[in-house]
Amino acid sequence: MPNLDTAAVGVPIARLGVSFFPIYLPANELPEIATGDGSRLLLDELESASVSALRAANPTDRPVLVVEGEHFLGGKQNRAVNATVLVGARSEVELPVSCLEEGRWGRRRAWRRAATFAPARVRTVQRAGVARSICRGGSRAGDQGGVWEEVRAMLDREGVDSGTVAASDLNPACRRQPARADAARELVERGPLPGQCGVIVACGRRVAAMELFGAPHLLSAHWGRLVHSHYVEAAASEGRPSADRALALIRRFGQAPAQKMPGVGLGVEHRVAVGRMIGQMLTLDGAIVHAAFSREVHGA
Repeated sequence: MPNLDTAAVGVPIARLGVSFFPIYLPANELPEIATGDGSRLLLDELESASVSALRAANPTDRPVLVVEGEHFLGGKQNRAVNATVLVGARSEVELPVSCLEEGRWGRRRAWRRAATFAPARVRTVQRAGVARSICRGGSRAGDQGGVWEEVRAMLDREGVDSGTVAASDLNPACRRQPARADAARELVERGPLPGQCGVIVACGRRVAAMELFGAPHLLSAHWGRLVHSHYVEAAASEGRPSADRALALIRRFGQAPAQKMPGVGLGVEHRVAVGRMIGQMLTLDGAIVHAAFSREVHGA
């Protein structure tokens, strides 16, 4: 993978036991890329609809970034993306996805982005399933049964009665918790810092995840949904790791052995599964477009 030795970590903001360390990524040159709500990405079911795939079309003259973990509502059922994909200009691809709504396979609805990315715990299960599928045969299929099990467990822990067992029903429940809603709102309103490209997220002293984009505007487009995804469940853990510890994990991720393959769209995909760390990176002509990892819930 491209060397992350030039990445820098700043002073974190911590609310309700969740700490967000800003990440800066100098000297990472990318062409113009669109992402998020303003990207004009078009989603649809395949002609022969499948739980594990969607069609993504880019009608514009610049590449569009679809981020692993993005949660889309609509179609025949709600889905989350299994791999970061850069859809070329005036082209379409088949997106690998996992279902986050076990109890619906019905009449198509208009697509829209959920209020948050897939919850952090669900994304960890997704990544683990995709890693196993790649090792077995090169596909990016997720562990659909494991994803549904994790969604059900989260709904149970939050006391949410969801008619279609949908992860999106966790979001209204979170908003009804004033402390969590206020913490997320404050961080979203602050926004990323100037030049910030990503975050290391810690729950208490445990570094849980990293989200890194190749340019600040790519992070800004997803900031609110990423922040909210880490408050879907209460953390309430004491303490936080040092910035040195957070930076060391970025370095470890960058130096870990990676399985490389052509991206679903443009670029090269790098997959890492080492110890408790599991993640992926998409690069374009040697520059980082997006990278993310998570660590198992248990352990430090």
